[in-house]
Amino acid sequence: MFTTRPEIAGTFGVVASTHGLATAVGMAVLERGGNAFDAAAAAGFVLQVAEPHLNGPGGDAPIIVHSARSGTQHVVCGQGVAPEAATLPAFAALGLDLIPATGLLPAMVPGAFGAWCRMLRDWGTWELADVLAYAIGYAANGVPLVPRVPATIELVRPLFEAEWPSSAAVFLPHGNVPAVGALFANAELAETYERLCQEAVGATREARIDAVSAAWYQGFVAEAVGRFFADTDVLDASGRRHRGLLTAQDFSQWSATVEDPVRFDYHGHTVLKCGPWSQGPVFLQQLALLRGFDVGAMDPLGADFVHTVVECAKLAFADREAYYGDPDFVDVPLDDLLSPNYNLVRRGKVGRQASMKLRPGIVPGYEPWVDHEAHRRADMLGQAPGAGEPTVARLGVIGADTVHVDVIDRWGNMVSATPSGGWLQSSPVVPGLGFPMGTRGQMFWLRDGLPNSLAPRKRPRTTLSPSFALRDGAPWMAFGTPGGEQQDQWSLIFFLRMVHGNLGIQQAIDLPSFHSEHWPSSFWPRIARPGKLVLEGQYPAEVVADLLARGHLAEAGPDWSEGRLSAARREGGQMFAGANPRGMQGYAAGR
Repeated sequence: MFTTRPEIAGTFGVVASTHGLATAVGMAVLERGGNAFDAAAAAGFVLQVAEPHLNGPGGDAPIIVHSARSGTQHVVCGQGVAPEAATLPAFAALGLDLIPATGLLPAMVPGAFGAWCRMLRDWGTWELADVLAYAIGYAANGVPLVPRVPATIELVRPLFEAEWPSSAAVFLPHGNVPAVGALFANAELAETYERLCQEAVGATREARIDAVSAAWYQGFVAEAVGRFFADTDVLDASGRRHRGLLTAQDFSQWSATVEDPVRFDYHGHTVLKCGPWSQGPVFLQQLALLRGFDVGAMDPLGADFVHTVVECAKLAFADREAYYGDPDFVDVPLDDLLSPNYNLVRRGKVGRQASMKLRPGIVPGYEPWVDHEAHRRADMLGQAPGAGEPTVARLGVIGADTVHVDVIDRWGNMVSATPSGGWLQSSPVVPGLGFPMGTRGQMFWLRDGLPNSLAPRKRPRTTLSPSFALRDGAPWMAFGTPGGEQQDQWSLIFFLRMVHGNLGIQQAIDLPSFHSEHWPSSFWPRIARPGKLVLEGQYPAEVVADLLARGHLAEAGPDWSEGRLSAARREGGQMFAGANPRGMQGYAAGR
């Protein structure tokens, strides 16, 4: 079948990511003797510089790792927690019923830096300064900008000029939006990372990495954020100015943790995901439902496949809404949600016609609540709030996304990471640091008693969702995609096509995909569009017509618009990798 590019094959190592520069850097680290963990960390830091509209140092980074030495897989949780002052009464006193998408109020402790440090310390071999050298070089000397970066900056330029001067100082050099392809430097960020490297003091490599991490979470980085949040009123998506809640003390009380992944077996494969502080288990719930259908007999581009996958997704994501939250705070019944008996009952709700309902399952001892009013909530994106107020684009509420990186080295170590947050358009740059904080707190509900209700030091239920799979018990594939709610739709479709269609990575990536918007979005203003189904433009018209006849609110999107997948796998003594042509910036490399 036609592919946009060949699948990369090698025996030494492979890297795939959402940006060619990050892939090149990851491969360079492998060529210099680094392992997969060294390479993934170096690529991750470069992604912060190359795609600042999609991720940054102030964001988050959930990571799944496979250690060849121990033969085990682990989750490194780079999802930071809510500030101590982030309480339901505190937001009620501000007159807010949703946490704003932008500004300072939705900021969590930034988990990405701690996650990369923890992974590098426990499984890597390089010094952190050597890993950071690539990102420092690009930040100091400039990185060529892909078109979406200047386009994003242009949209928020009025906000930067009028309200967020620290962002204007970094992202509007000499008062101008940087040009596409021009070298864009971030001297403040380069200086921050260089200063961190100077803190690498200790008798061992591990101690030196811990010292740098301490400088971030207990030193000058935390102190700079704490001062800025305490002293600065910032215009946000509410249309009003607020100070932040995050403090240096909040930084010092957090560290990245290592956890066991959640697992599910499907047709000879075991899929591993992050826990229910992420949406990751929804991938597994979809597999549990689909295991009762003959997916392998369906045309992977046919209406039966689309209908069955979408209807199972509706059920699984309804359970995400009803049951998922930080398991340090709430009891999430994953064993029940993945059990054969539960899914036998749930599977019976998949009919010939599309459902328009949001239907969580019933688990004894639990009272599921979902937002049935989300479809009625005004779609504030793209609207002007009121006369005399800034437009939503000027408030920073514009499209934001994510990045992804996969690595396999010659020893068999593997990494799947999905960093995001700290978007340039969503929060002002912290003066002196060169980067903004993330806004993941918008994913909390400001309603008491829910699994994902806001609470101090609690993780918001993130959409970030790296994936890892074993085949017949052996490590097989690291994969993932940006895309918010779509991450565990596009990744699932890709996985099903590989498993049932025996396709290669690039073949499965290049096939047209689809997504549903049936359930409430995790992002402000938490809109749901029941029944909405978007199919990539390459789908035949007769498939769209068939789905419309089944009651789906199906529509054809643009060609090459669904997903930004990348993946790397081991098979038959070789390694393979592929990356998405959509957006023209994802690349895979290997040798």
